[in-house]
Amino acid sequence: MTEANRKIVEFIRDEWIIPMNNNSKFALDHNIDEKTVRRIKDDKTYQISLLTIMRICHARSLTLASFFNMVGI
Repeated sequence: MTEANRKIVEFIRDEWIIPMNNNSKFALDHNIDEKTVRRIKDDKTYQISLLTIMRICHARSLTLASFFNMVGI
């Protein structure tokens, strides 16, 4: 389970947060706290919640199934 969590966090960080290069905007656009964005970006032990994943997917018009497929889970 920890491996799947890391894949999810690293995918979100590498594909969406880092290219945007603006934590506040990412948080606002995806209906999550900026603190959560910082944790995704910097905390190597962060355990992302399903609610956070769902909010990010909703903001990007993705289903959970398509997101997990993108991540490779």
